[in-house]
Amino acid sequence: MNKSFVSKITLPIISAMIALPGIALAGDGAADATGAAAMYIVNNTWMLVATFLVFIMHLGFATLEAGLTRSKNTVNILFKNTAIISIGLLTYAAIGFNLMYPGDFSIGRFFGFSGFGIGVSPEKMMVAGDNGVGIYTYWTDFIFQAMFAATAATIVSGAVAERIKLHSFLIFTIIYVALIYPWVGSWKWGAGWLDAKGFYDFAGSTLVHSVGGWAALAGVLLLGPRHGKYIGNSIKPILGHNMPLATIGVFLLWLGWYGFNGGSVLSADPAAVSFVFVTTSLAAAAGVIGAMILSWILQKKPDLSMALNGALAGLVGITAGADVVSVMSSIIIGLIAGLLVVISVMGIDRIKIDDPVGAISVHLICGIWGTLAVGIFSTDHSFGVQLLGVIAYGVTCFVSALLIFFALKATLGIRVDEEEERAGLDVGEHGMVAYADFETKSV
Repeated sequence: MNKSFVSKITLPIISAMIALPGIALAGDGAADATGAAAMYIVNNTWMLVATFLVFIMHLGFATLEAGLTRSKNTVNILFKNTAIISIGLLTYAAIGFNLMYPGDFSIGRFFGFSGFGIGVSPEKMMVAGDNGVGIYTYWTDFIFQAMFAATAATIVSGAVAERIKLHSFLIFTIIYVALIYPWVGSWKWGAGWLDAKGFYDFAGSTLVHSVGGWAALAGVLLLGPRHGKYIGNSIKPILGHNMPLATIGVFLLWLGWYGFNGGSVLSADPAAVSFVFVTTSLAAAAGVIGAMILSWILQKKPDLSMALNGALAGLVGITAGADVVSVMSSIIIGLIAGLLVVISVMGIDRIKIDDPVGAISVHLICGIWGTLAVGIFSTDHSFGVQLLGVIAYGVTCFVSALLIFFALKATLGIRVDEEEERAGLDVGEHGMVAYADFETKSV
């Protein structure tokens, strides 16, 4: 490569790094200044890459949910997932970020709010680490956290698929994502009361996945099952229409999880990020194997949907402790999560709770398991405190979601009528179909 070309590229970058405003420098020399500036840029860039990866997860959720449901509801699924990320970003900017990270709590360490909207003066642009050296910018901090916010509602979307009114679901999403998710999130990530007790959730087995899972359970219970799902004591399988699409969704989610967990290191620390990548990958792989083997034994046939959910189960399970459990422990956590998701999917079906995509089993059951696993496999965290956190989030989120859904049911209604459900929500809610050139009748 031409040396003059390299100089033209690198010299301005080095000059810019040295000139960066507001950076607390570790040392007095020019080398220290350049090193601190360089790490600031590297950390910030990695956090933005992680943000991109978490954003891709929303495409993964959309394709997974669409693939595991019937073709007549595909447009509805895709519309909801498009709306969810948009609602999540806007509500997090308006209220969520300052509710989740209030700085000071007005009611003990239980509730705090630092005002509407986001904004920062130039001298406070840098988010600094314990040593005062810059990690990333305020805007990077916001956008990374904002990508997490909508995930809770996305989990609900899959569980209530194929029978919920669109406008009621969107109203629920606005309330739950704007108020409930950031409020309970402040208890740990905002340095609230659970953080003070030593509760640990690295990237959100509870704070993201179980928060969504509890809401999904509340919604499903109030909605009831899809028509024809349970007839007498028999269970009628309602198959998804596109397993390739569902598989693509899981691989997109797995890819996105490297940003979800890797970004939660909150720096580009090479050892920490690499370690989290390894524990995340092995837990997902073990989840696939656990779900594959158990479902094969119980159903006498290898079930692709169970294997896919096994991957997600392992990922959800390791998310709480990806940075504090050993590599071998991550395999055990993922394997048990894979077994649990199979048992849960089958058990929930038997008690006639209709969850078309297995969201409750993946995100709630395995989110609880992953949170408790921190207290089992990490010597620095108490199982009792982890259990306290699970209970606190469970009671608050389930009751809150139940009240929101109940209010909507009593006013606007939350379920489409039987005729619309049988024809499909694509036609009933949107006046269009997903596969216009291929569909000749409703399925």
